[in-house]
Amino acid sequence: MFNETITYLQDKGLVKPQVALILGSGLGDLANDVENAIAIPYEDIPNFPVSTVAGHAGQLVYGDLSGKKVIILQGRFHYYEGYDLQTVTYPVRIFKELGVETVVVTNAAGGVNTSFKPGDLMIITDHINLTGQNPLIGANIESHGPRFVDMTQTYSKRGQALLHAVAKEQGLHLQEGVYTWFTGPTYETPAEIRFARTIGGDAVGMSTVPEAIVAKHCGLEVIGISCITNLAAGMQQELNHEEVMEISTQVKPRFKALLTEMLARL
Repeated sequence: MFNETITYLQDKGLVKPQVALILGSGLGDLANDVENAIAIPYEDIPNFPVSTVAGHAGQLVYGDLSGKKVIILQGRFHYYEGYDLQTVTYPVRIFKELGVETVVVTNAAGGVNTSFKPGDLMIITDHINLTGQNPLIGANIESHGPRFVDMTQTYSKRGQALLHAVAKEQGLHLQEGVYTWFTGPTYETPAEIRFARTIGGDAVGMSTVPEAIVAKHCGLEVIGISCITNLAAGMQQELNHEEVMEISTQVKPRFKALLTEMLARL
């Protein structure tokens, strides 16, 4: 199955990508800065799923950004869309097969930490998986990694240090914390948010963790950033996807400047 996808992408001109970026809700505009871009709709890629969520453009973009050969996914795939986790994480397996070394995962997330405010950017230092699901359940792909994966250091210390250094130069204050994965598509209840905070969660969302697990399995460096688009349930009056998109739009310039400079230093 990998071979069909890999052959198609290589025939389209994808050669030796170094970094892959998975861009979450409202954050896909970074792909517009890619030079010598090759854009391929997901539906044209053999065995690729299709993104169904508003704010996800649904295409793969390859080219040059900050001196690196990059693959950008404008929009990701979610468990709540009805895809199994092997399908959700299929693109990460393709990154591995193509020779990618670093995966940058981004998302729009709800702030659980009471010191966070909408518009903050949070470096992901660790995650909590509250779904009871794991993309590595099933037959192990030995060529990608071991049956049992050490998750002690999932998110790259080097990546975290680079983000902090760039943010300091840009006068940008970054939060850092633990991302907590719920399946969605419902937003969490106030009781679930109190629980997440009690066990050490700083932000909540419906993505990212499956990709991070598979990237770690594949031996890839993982760097994660959450855009805090709202305060979580019980911390503000109501939650809606329109607010997520609105705050994401406001944050875009800072987000793009941070990521492009970090990429240059990888």
